[in-house]
Amino acid sequence: MKDIETLLLEYGPLLVFLNVLLEQAGLPIPAYPLLIVAGALIAHGDLSWPLTLLAAVLACLIADSGWYAGGKRFGSGLLSTVCRVSISRDSCIRQTQSLYWRTGPRVLLVAKFLPGASALSTVMSGFAGLPFGVFAAYDGMGALIWAGSALLIGIIFNDMVGQVLGVLGAYGGYGLLAIAVILAGYLAYRWMRRKRTIRRFAHVRRVTLDELDDMQARGCVPVLLDVRASSDDPLPGAIAIDPRGPIGEEPYHWPLDAHIVVYCACPEEISAAVLADRLLKAGYRNVCALAGGYEAWRARQGAADAVSPASVRVSGG
Repeated sequence: MKDIETLLLEYGPLLVFLNVLLEQAGLPIPAYPLLIVAGALIAHGDLSWPLTLLAAVLACLIADSGWYAGGKRFGSGLLSTVCRVSISRDSCIRQTQSLYWRTGPRVLLVAKFLPGASALSTVMSGFAGLPFGVFAAYDGMGALIWAGSALLIGIIFNDMVGQVLGVLGAYGGYGLLAIAVILAGYLAYRWMRRKRTIRRFAHVRRVTLDELDDMQARGCVPVLLDVRASSDDPLPGAIAIDPRGPIGEEPYHWPLDAHIVVYCACPEEISAAVLADRLLKAGYRNVCALAGGYEAWRARQGAADAVSPASVRVSGG
């Protein structure tokens, strides 16, 4: 572990810049511990704190600007992709969107301290259409707080940091092995918990978009319930609803034999299945979740929009 000090002494802010850039870009390379060690070296006069802090903030801005541009270009599709690698991906999209809609860009001030929230909040900023200048101001301040706090910890506890590095240098192999075992166990637990959740709601029937069209063509117009955190651009006629709200109050005023289709923007339609399960238990008999959810509908709309201009050109020729 003493190699960290050696590398910092040799490459200084450049190493900090690369480490932070790779972490903020999404690689599992933690940068906060390196910043703490850099702070300890700053306390001993071995590193320049303005250059080190500038390197960390600049790396954050570069990586986060990429996530912002991706969110602006690809929208909820990129958000879904990011959430698919999350160990809590079923609730990832809804929780991230809900947090962002409640707090706005202020979440960028603390996002880097929240596990998994940094990339998601920057993607949400682009997806929500936040002006880049406002985004850069909040994101830069958040990066300054995050990196500055790590450097400050290293400066204040520089002696302790040196002792910890010494211990890790002597027994680092055993410590890393213990951390690896704990992490593997935690990931296995989350994976099994996720599988149990999917099995728990497997009984909820899924209906495809084509089946939904057939229902409407037969005159059976179902109640569409939108359980996304943001109800922007919903399916035609959909009602925005909280999947965990009390059943029995408004707007739950439909007959128990009403056809109800619930949709969300999450993998395996889990949020939709949660509400569908609650409705089934409350006595509603014809409840199902939309297979593919909101993204399936958006994909079909996009395909239709791409075909329409070609059709116009053919008919016009």
